Amino acid sequence: MRRKTNGLFLVIISCFLLASCDSEAVFDQYKSVPNQWHKDSVASFNFKAPDTLKNYNLFVNLRNTDAYKFSNLFLIVELNYPNGKAVKDTLEYKMAAPNGELLGIGFSDLKENKLWFRGYKEPFRFNEEGDYTVNIQHAMRHNGDVNGVKNLEGITDIGFRVEQAQK
Repeated sequence: MRRKTNGLFLVIISCFLLASCDSEAVFDQYKSVPNQWHKDSVASFNFKAPDTLKNYNLFVNLRNTDAYKFSNLFLIVELNYPNGKAVKDTLEYKMAAPNGELLGIGFSDLKENKLWFRGYKEPFRFNEEGDYTVNIQHAMRHNGDVNGVKNLEGITDIGFRVEQAQK
């Protein structure tokens, strides 16, 4: 009986380990937001260029709660190349359905959103070897307000992910 129990335990552990492995991810990291995301706070992610001959998909990952009160999200995302070149984009993402229900994956009030940054229209390739840095900052504003939202509520974690593109 003990031998069968040990075998079952090993099968369960093996299944758990296989399910938790993500073969597509080349880089996947999150930074926590303490209470509110201040407009001057920048989440930075540093990583080495993966294979320069393959195509990749780049994502901004966000975790948010029901405290997030907007239907969209504006981000300033900057990609810094090893040679000093920088590409900065202001991006808008849809965060809620027309009925106000937050989009994303999750069963409770915590939702996870995987938002495209590069690779969705055309393949993205790291054309330089070396260290890359991605900086992410929010750029939310209330309608008619020039100064914007100083402290954005409801965002708990900011992440960046690099996946090898499917052929």
